[in-house]
Amino acid sequence: MSRALMLPGVSIQDINKRVDERGFFAEILRNDWKNFLGDDKVVQANLSLSYPGMIRAWHRHKRGQVDYLIILEGAMKICAYDDEKGSPTTGDLVEIIASEDKLQLVRVPGHYWHLSPNYTIPVIPTRSEGHGMISVFLTQRHRSHSIGTGLLTHRNHSGIDSSAHS
Repeated sequence: MSRALMLPGVSIQDINKRVDERGFFAEILRNDWKNFLGDDKVVQANLSLSYPGMIRAWHRHKRGQVDYLIILEGAMKICAYDDEKGSPTTGDLVEIIASEDKLQLVRVPGHYWHLSPNYTIPVIPTRSEGHGMISVFLTQRHRSHSIGTGLLTHRNHSGIDSSAHS
């Protein structure tokens, strides 16, 4: 089942886990999920791990890229923010808590400011000891992106203030 959220284009596809004595199996992305994917075509897949409590930066993609995110280990908050002037959702923020326990594929159009996979926030203690692992499927090859400066200032796990590198 796919459901839309407050920002147009941001949506969630619940993933069916088939559990048995061996473990589980889940289809996490299928090209025939047209009600969820629309005309999007995935061209790249990434895997990222975030240490407990890390927030690295907000970013967006200006060339039409759409991100599909799924939490594989731990629990994380995925956020999307609309700052487009004149948009009916200007100033709106979507916060989605996703976890390994309830698999969901989250669609985030790249024109929204969003926390990227390795910029997400582990929020719920799980078997993963606080870190979170996420896989991201992209509709365009990954290129450099715009890092936000006015939305969030933070320090990453290396202690570097990344807002200074925007």
